[in-house]
Amino acid sequence: MRRISRLLAVVPVVVLTMGMAAPSVRSVPLPDDFSPEGIAAGTGTTVYVGSLRDGDIYRADLRTGKGATFIDAPAGRIAGGLKFDRAHHRLWVAGGPTGHAYVYDTRNGTPLADLALATPGASLINDVALTKDAAYFTDSFNPVIYKVRIGHHGKIGSARAIALSGPAATIVPGGFNLNGIAAANGRLIVDHTDLGKLFTINPRTGSSREITVTGGALSAGSLDGILLRGNKLYVVENFTERLMTLKLSHDLRTARIVATVTDADVKGAFRIPTAVAEQNGKLALVNARFDVGLPPPLGTGVPPGTDYNLVVLHK
Repeated sequence: MRRISRLLAVVPVVVLTMGMAAPSVRSVPLPDDFSPEGIAAGTGTTVYVGSLRDGDIYRADLRTGKGATFIDAPAGRIAGGLKFDRAHHRLWVAGGPTGHAYVYDTRNGTPLADLALATPGASLINDVALTKDAAYFTDSFNPVIYKVRIGHHGKIGSARAIALSGPAATIVPGGFNLNGIAAANGRLIVDHTDLGKLFTINPRTGSSREITVTGGALSAGSLDGILLRGNKLYVVENFTERLMTLKLSHDLRTARIVATVTDADVKGAFRIPTAVAEQNGKLALVNARFDVGLPPPLGTGVPPGTDYNLVVLHK
């Protein structure tokens, strides 16, 4: 892993992209030593950011830049990917190597569910996508997705594993496999970190198909969080420090890269971004700073006083 020592400037800078007007960039600070990874857009101008260190959830206002720890998670938890359930005022959280997923009430931060999905340490519950009747989680170590049924009046049901078949079931030994996930037209879209590819998954059968990407190439070894908005898919590349925008075909068989934001474009603003959320026309990316380390059990630790932030792109 390459080390990046630059600091993010707080003044706006220009971003050069393909196929869109150049937005400006600003920084929203996160707490020192927070070790963020996932982000979800809430109501208004609110976003939620999860901590890999202790599972805490930070709530920030993208308009003012201010925020505070909203959920002080119970001991032993980790927060990976996040999704906000507007209909039921809930935040769904992927628990990484704990093998669990967690659900919180976004009105008061109360824990609502602790869901055992897989064996702790032998799995990495990475990200989550929501539909009207289920939550789906990726596992970066195993060729499965996990489904948690959402019943009448939002009742949280039990979890079950769905075995994958086809190209999305490919496991790179010792690597990161399925990572980001989104729901679209009755199917799931996932990215595979080490392969640098996108797939669709049938959530009923687990069968998968590769999405053919044109207009450029995604970077094997760097794919991380994704965000779907209409037929537009945002893909975050962490160590290559790029935000890719792809236009999906109606049948989800192909995707064309239509815009790229690189670290050079934003003059050093990216510091290993891992996830993206959209709030009121703004894109907010988490700078996870994996180059300086990861907290246990994911790594050996992070230097005390390490600063973190969100990068907010204004279209």
